[in-house]
Amino acid sequence: MTDAAAPLASDPATGTDAATPAVAPQAPAPRAHIWTSVSNPFAVGFSVTLGGLVALALGIAFGNLSTIVIYVVFALFAALGLDPIVRWFEAHKVGRGWGIVIVYSVFALILVGVLTLIVPTVVQQITSFIKDIPGIITNFEKSDFYAWLNATFSDVVGVAVDEIQKFLSNPANLATIGGGVVKVGVGIATTISGLIIVLVLSLYFLAGLPMMKVAFNRLAPARSRPAVASMTEQITDSIGGYLMGMVILAFCNSIVALILHLVLGLPFAALMSVVAFLLTLIPLVGSVLYWMVATVIALFSNPLAALIFAIAYLIYMQLEAYVLTPKVMNRAISVPGSLVVIGALVGGTLLGLLGALVAIPVTASILLIIKQVVIPKQDAKIVPEE
Repeated sequence: MTDAAAPLASDPATGTDAATPAVAPQAPAPRAHIWTSVSNPFAVGFSVTLGGLVALALGIAFGNLSTIVIYVVFALFAALGLDPIVRWFEAHKVGRGWGIVIVYSVFALILVGVLTLIVPTVVQQITSFIKDIPGIITNFEKSDFYAWLNATFSDVVGVAVDEIQKFLSNPANLATIGGGVVKVGVGIATTISGLIIVLVLSLYFLAGLPMMKVAFNRLAPARSRPAVASMTEQITDSIGGYLMGMVILAFCNSIVALILHLVLGLPFAALMSVVAFLLTLIPLVGSVLYWMVATVIALFSNPLAALIFAIAYLIYMQLEAYVLTPKVMNRAISVPGSLVVIGALVGGTLLGLLGALVAIPVTASILLIIKQVVIPKQDAKIVPEE
């Protein structure tokens, strides 16, 4: 008997069908890819070289666009920082559009007031500081503190002070430090234009932030969108709260610095308050850096006042660390101190002050993703029972 399932093949000799199984067609042998075959070294070398050139071109393009990238990142973080205020207006029955108008109007008034009141004084004090450098150093050499230093460390201190005085008294050296008058002017113009670009971009980002969140959430699978939306809200809220907190703390530092300089009779009070605001925006090390800079500058003017300033500002730093920061940063995600230092160093190295400013919220966002996404997935991997 023949296998009924086997197909019949025709026998030309007998004219009958023989129960012979049909031969299954064989799959064609896989062809070697010409671009990855070792037997085509020219094609391999060409493709590798072309890939390297494309990567190099992308790197050069990104380097040329680095300024634009910084503007965009700065504007996005500014929008996230202002979003809590706008949402507060929304919670009090004010439309988002009107809330944005109110926020930017108040910000513009504050900026104009600061520019009108502070900038002329700061410019005047910078000019006075440069002119008074020889006199400041001369008064310092007449102080008892300088005599003690000179007696303790022999002539090393005197030689060092003389060299500093000669260097700062030479206008050519000051021009070299500043990069020249033309370069300073170009830098100021670039900074002003950059601030305008950041303000305009932050306005657009702030207006479209809800739609941006919705669009970002829709990139995730439908089953994961509620979790992604919740995590997105937590990240944006933490970034906004952190940035607003940093501005508030920097403003408090500048006010304390201004009051201490005025009470102790130290020079350049307005200038040092602006420096305090800028430096204390740097996470973790900003207050310490300003404390050192301000104390050294005050030391040349009045050693006793400088000592009092150092003690008073050190007390304020402790108050800020243990009282103000926990209250202001209550909405921000807590980050371990070691990661704060590492994040600030990496961000400052890559993007300067902006990088140091945004490093902490970025680190906090990464920690949040690890806690809510990576760790649950790892916990779900249970060893199968044998």
